[in-house]
Amino acid sequence: MLLESLREEVLHANREIARRGLAPHTFGNASGIDRSGAEPLVVIKPSGVDYATLTPADLVVTDLDGKIVEGSLRPSSDLDTHTLLYRAFPQIGGIVHTHSEFATSWAQAGRPIPCLGTTHADYFHGQVPVTEPLTAEEVAEAYVRNTGAVIVRRFRSEGLDPVAVPGVLVAGHAPFAWGKSAADAVEHADVLEYIARLAFRSVLLNPAANEIPAYVSEHHYLRKHGPKATYGQR
Repeated sequence: MLLESLREEVLHANREIARRGLAPHTFGNASGIDRSGAEPLVVIKPSGVDYATLTPADLVVTDLDGKIVEGSLRPSSDLDTHTLLYRAFPQIGGIVHTHSEFATSWAQAGRPIPCLGTTHADYFHGQVPVTEPLTAEEVAEAYVRNTGAVIVRRFRSEGLDPVAVPGVLVAGHAPFAWGKSAADAVEHADVLEYIARLAFRSVLLNPAANEIPAYVSEHHYLRKHGPKATYGQR
C-alpha cells in the first residue's frame, strides 16, 4: 500500500474534523501531499464515506492531475480544488475543507473576517479573505477546479502569503484551510472556525467594532511566527 504513513495522517485529519464538529455528516475532507518523489502524490478522503468507518486503505492516492494512482473508491468531489492549491502553493503539505457553522456563515455573507482581536492575529496575518463568487462560465466549465482558481486569484491579487494566511472563505460556499501537514491544516481550520465565531459575536455586540491597530496585530503575529518569535519553547 502506497504512502502508509501519510494515509494514517490523513485518516486522522479526517476523523478530527468530524470529532471537532467542523464537518457535520460528510460535509468536509482532508488531504495531504507527498512531494518527496519524482512525482508528487496526494492522499485524500473518498467521496461520501462516513468518517467513522474510514480505514487507511479507503483513502485514495492521486497525482496532481487528479489521476488515481491507488484506490478503489472515488476520491472526494473537491479533489480538483485540492490539487490546484497544491500546485499553486508549494509551501503547503495538507488541506482541509469544512462547512463549519460560523466560518461558512461569513462565506455565505461574502464577507472577509476582520481582525478584531489578538486571538485572530496570533494565527492569521490580517483578515481572513473571501473570494469573488464564481461566474456562470466558471461553474459550467469546471466548478471544482475553478473554486481553487478563485482562491489563488484572491491571494495573488492581494499579494497574500498562504503560510501567513492559512485559510480562505469561498464566497457562497465554505472555508478551506491548509498548513505544512494535514494535522496543521486541521488546527488552522479549527482556529478559523473559532475566530469566525468570535468575530460574529463581536459584530453582533457592537456593529461598529473596528479592527485592532496594525501595530498590535503585527506584534501578536510576529511574536508567534516571526524570526524572533518568543511564543512557546525553543
